[in-house]
Amino acid sequence: MRLDKYLKVSRLVKRRTVANELCDARHVEVNGKAARASLEVKPDDEIAVQTGPHRLRVRVLAVNEFATKESACTMFEILEQT
Repeated sequence: MRLDKYLKVSRLVKRRTVANELCDARHVEVNGKAARASLEVKPDDEIAVQTGPHRLRVRVLAVNEFATKESACTMFEILEQT
């Protein structure tokens, strides 16, 4: 699954266009490297998202095409939140 779609489906980012803009601005890293929106995400990847002064680092647990509000939080594990 593409990184921008994963961020939206997992509800880490509210809209896919916002996820694209974050990737274009180099505010998203996957496994320690700046990532493009088209990068394929797989389980055990670590994603870091910087939005303003807030930084969120998560580990991907599952890659689902669709997720409800309740099941979206099972797609990742929070490693760091500042």
